[in-house]
Amino acid sequence: MREEYRQLIGKYLVPLAMLLMILGFIFLCQPWSELLHAYSVAVTLVGLILFTIFARFAPQPGRK
Repeated sequence: MREEYRQLIGKYLVPLAMLLMILGFIFLCQPWSELLHAYSVAVTLVGLILFTIFARFAPQPGRK
């Protein structure tokens, strides 16, 4: 994979996947919206799957 794509994945897509996992946990714990609570597990699971995929292609530390 080209290094430019690895940089893009490491800079934008891995943090996006982490944000989805965090939002899913927040949706699960909030008491105000039943809709957010209903989709919390799905949002967390999508974030986890994306993180697993994109973290594999992110640039490795110490590698040129």
